[in-house]
Amino acid sequence: MIKMTKAIFNKEIIAESDECIEVEGNQYFPPDSVKKKFLKKSGNTYTCPWKGLCYYYDVTVKGKTVKDGGWCYPKPKPAAKQIAGYFAFWKDVKVKG
Repeated sequence: MIKMTKAIFNKEIIAESDECIEVEGNQYFPPDSVKKKFLKKSGNTYTCPWKGLCYYYDVTVKGKTVKDGGWCYPKPKPAAKQIAGYFAFWKDVKVKG
């Protein structure tokens, strides 16, 4: 049985896939499974020693925003190449599945 994973904020599904990749306890959603209309680059970044540079995204649904609620490694280091362009979520964005 395939497990469908969902990212939900303010009662809206913002990402849904049965092809997520788990890394360090986080579910990374394929780019085409994410409703990007709910995301906006926040301008904040983080550099992971083994994954590389990630960009944070604010998640906004129905007037409510989670600052830096999602992130993405567009060009990760070779050790994390499998999550290139994938999105992960945290804080008030609930990931279920």
